[in-house]
Amino acid sequence: MKHDQRGAISLLSIFSILLFILFVVAVCVGVVLYNGEHKYKTQSDLLVASAVATAKQQQSQADQKQFAAEVMQPLQAYIGPEAYGTVTIYYPKTYSAYIIANNTDTSTPVNGYFQPGYVPDTTNVANAFALRVQINSTSYDQVLSQFTSLATAGKVTVTPYSLPKVPSVVGVKVVGNIATNVTNGIMIILPLRNTTLQVWTESTQYESNFNSLILPNLSFLP
Repeated sequence: MKHDQRGAISLLSIFSILLFILFVVAVCVGVVLYNGEHKYKTQSDLLVASAVATAKQQQSQADQKQFAAEVMQPLQAYIGPEAYGTVTIYYPKTYSAYIIANNTDTSTPVNGYFQPGYVPDTTNVANAFALRVQINSTSYDQVLSQFTSLATAGKVTVTPYSLPKVPSVVGVKVVGNIATNVTNGIMIILPLRNTTLQVWTESTQYESNFNSLILPNLSFLP
């Protein structure tokens, strides 16, 4: 009888120990799962916060670009002399212009300078202009030969180019050291009847406006 009691007690003890072990295991598993869930939630929160910050930054940049574009609208227009192809160029309203036109005493009957705010001293070669427009009485082939030699020297790249509004006239786009004082400029050179049309920007600062506003709206009568 005593033996049976000891057996029952032993089984009860073993059962209690097993229950305790299972409880400890369950607690450990619960802690691990909680820590994992907490870590996941923390990482998830960080990812969400990062995504929100990135979205806000991108939206801010987009708003700034839109504001900058709207500030320049509507574009102003310059319409050149009919004798020289009625060159029509649209430029941001934030630009000021200084244009010499119908000057038959020089090799450049149309010579224009455009700059945000005000036009600085045009005789100072240190000034880099946002936009230059020039009709050159020199033939297109002669003007092009000057830049061909620069391309050979590796100072510029020359590629074929046509204006979106005058696709029938093929000229060139010159990028690089387009002038003594301009190391990173962009110039479009096009044949215009018996003259040459040259349009360029003298600084990478104005490259975006040049490519997105000036060139798409530039036209003339061949």
